[in-house]
Amino acid sequence: MSAMTKIEIITRREKLEELMERLNDIGINGMTISDVLGYGVQMGHEHYIRNMSADLRAKVKLEIVVCTVPVQDVVDTAMRVLRTGEIGDGKIFVSPVSKVYKVRTGEEDREALL
Repeated sequence: MSAMTKIEIITRREKLEELMERLNDIGINGMTISDVLGYGVQMGHEHYIRNMSADLRAKVKLEIVVCTVPVQDVVDTAMRVLRTGEIGDGKIFVSPVSKVYKVRTGEEDREALL
């Protein structure tokens, strides 16, 4: 079985389209995309969540699980597209995945991803 790896990319919304195109060019054909709020060094705009005030920035989060495309290719592609040198370029998290199930068919692991 090929190793399965989850790559989470959090970045600016305006970079999403180009990032998706470049990832498709290297063979990434599935991902989950979410609008998220967060902050780091950049801080953000005040939002109220459950009666708490926090300074948050709107970002986009891509989640990809790979087993055939090399992880480093995904990371290198994302870095090329996203890096501006400014605060707020984002983060990339890489984690091992121990199991995947496709609900519709019951397929597992690599077969569930294809």
